[in-house]
This record gives sequence, structure tokens and C-alpha cells, in this order.
Amino acid sequence: MIYLDHNATTPLGDKVLSAMEPFLKGNFGNPSSFYRPARAARAALERARSEVAACLGARPSEIVFTGSGTEADNLALRGAARALRPKGNHIITTSIEHHAVLHTCRDLEAQGFQVTCLPVDRTGRVDPDELALALTEQTILISIMHANNETGVIQPIEEIARITRSRGIVLHTDAVQSAGKIPLEVDALKADLVTISAHKFYGPKGAGALYVRQGTPLEAVITGGAQEKGLRPGTENMAGIVGLASALRLAVEGLPTETPRLLTLRQRFEQGLIQGSAPLSINAADVPRVPNTTNVTFPGVEGESLLLHLDLNGICASSGSACTTGSQAPSHVLLAMGIPPREAQGSLRFSLGHGTTEADIDTTLAVIQDAVHRLRAISSI
Repeated sequence: MIYLDHNATTPLGDKVLSAMEPFLKGNFGNPSSFYRPARAARAALERARSEVAACLGARPSEIVFTGSGTEADNLALRGAARALRPKGNHIITTSIEHHAVLHTCRDLEAQGFQVTCLPVDRTGRVDPDELALALTEQTILISIMHANNETGVIQPIEEIARITRSRGIVLHTDAVQSAGKIPLEVDALKADLVTISAHKFYGPKGAGALYVRQGTPLEAVITGGAQEKGLRPGTENMAGIVGLASALRLAVEGLPTETPRLLTLRQRFEQGLIQGSAPLSINAADVPRVPNTTNVTFPGVEGESLLLHLDLNGICASSGSACTTGSQAPSHVLLAMGIPPREAQGSLRFSLGHGTTEADIDTTLAVIQDAVHRLRAISSI
């Protein structure tokens, strides 16, 4: 198998599994209890919290563990909106967000909040000047993703944060696709709330975290016990949390070598596509992207048909977000970038990872070239 869908999920790292194993077997204590095994679990929980905080340049007290990136997004948006409701009811987001944000904002609208959904340009980036114009006296919360899950485009969060801080507005960024792929320092980013998810950087599924800058108003959105300072009640997923911390540390430590390696492979892939399967468009090719992601439009080709050809040859790729699989509609991200619906349906996402090799790239290029030529011939007939 050639796996080129690392933005959907990543394989669990061997060292991460080794870190998790004690908490899947013998070390099963509940960290909220008081006897010795429970105290050992509590110590491991707090070590993991400190480890995640160190990777993000945060304080341990600013890390809240959740069950997923989606849950962390919900806690950020719903929790901040509720806490800030006395100050206003206006929320700003963008048209290219993950559905964990878009659907949550839609639900908040039904609860009486006003939501402005900013457009993006052809490259998939938000214009900070348009954001500034959209602000009102009622604006309390802004949520803009750090890196897009379909195109890899990196948003100008630091510039946006300068605007929000000058107005005292809470800023959330979904960094699920950037954590572990590019440096993620919260003091440089200057967001108040930051979402990450373990399974995007070779950690386990079912483990996420929310960075909550000290002093940021936030209310719990589920009720129960006092775990995670009452913001995320429920017995902690110890194995998942330890795995998240281990995976993030390993990913951050590997950035100096993995980033240039992935950039070289992506350049080889994109140049090979242009030489062998033109006409095509590499979406957002000229703006900053995370180093592992390529989104390609193949005119005259149905994306699902091309995916089938790839799958038959043991190659895994995607036509968009894994959370929208099964939908017949074109990608909302590509439509927001101004790509016509028919072209958007002929677009695929390839996301490279630790196991990707030059041989994988060359094999994939050969399969794509053959499949695209076949599919275009059928389409022309």
C-alpha cells in the first residue's frame, strides 16, 4: 500500500504505542482517586500536560484534554460564546473551515448568535482587512483555522491576532492540520484558543487538546465531574493522552529533518504531475502551505473515478475532507476559492507522511498519468 492520505489520519507511531501500553494494561488507575495507582496515573496525566505545553510554548495549566479535535472545537466555540454572551452575540468565521467549526457556528446561530462567514481569495486565504471591516461592537469571538485540511493553505493568524487583540476579541484557531507539521508556538501565534488532535501527528484516535490562554473566558459545554478544571468532565483517557503527548513531542523534535524531506518529495510530485498529466491545476501552489499537502484539479476527470483507479493500484488518496466522505457535493473549500463545481469534483488531495518515499511518489505519478489519460479518453468519447 502507498498511503497518501495523512491529512485524514496517520498510523500510530511505534514509540507512541510503547508509551501508551502501560496505561492499556497494568496502570489502569483513575487519576481522580487517591490511592497509589491513582496517584501514579495523576502524575502521568500531569507529565503529559506539561509535555504538550512545552511543545506549544504554553503553561501546563493552559492545556485542556478532550476526546478529539472536533470536541475541542466545540468547547472553544460554544464555551467562549456562552461565557462572552453578556458582551455581545457576533461571531466571525470563514467559508473554508472544517465542519466541526462550520456546523457549530450554524447551531449557535439557531441559539441567537449572529455569524459572519468571511470569503477567501482564489488561493484560499482570508484578507485581514476584510476581517477588520466585518467587526462590530457586538463581535465577541473569531474562529479561523491555521492550516486548511484540504489545501494545506496557512492563514495569516498572527496578523489577524493583532486586530483581535486591539479590540479585546477572543480568537480561536483550529490547528489540527498544522500541529506537528510546522512550528506552533502559541505566543507567536497569539491566538487565545488553539485546537490540536493526536491522530493527525501519529498519535491515537480519540485524543485531542485545547489550548486556553490564561484569562480567556470559557464555560464547559458538558456537565459532570471536575476533571480538566471542570471544562471537560469525565474520566480521562489516560492511554490516549499519554499517546498524544508522546506523538506531539516526537513530531516537534522531527521537524528540522522531516519538513525539508517532505518539501522535496512534494516538489517532485507536483513537477511530475505537471510534466505527465497536464492540463491540471495545483490549487494554492503560490501561497504558504503545510509541507505535506497537494490539492490538484484534473479537468475532464471525475475525482471519484480517479480515486478508484488509485485504490485498485494500492494507492490511498482523498477527494476532500475525511469528515465529508459519502457526500456527492463538491468540496466547500474549493467552491469558496472560486473553483467551478465541475472542476472541484475533479480534484484530489494527496498528503504525504513519514513513510512516503521517492519510489512511492514515482509509482503514484505513473498510475495517475495512465489513469488520467484513460479517463480523459472516455470523457471525450
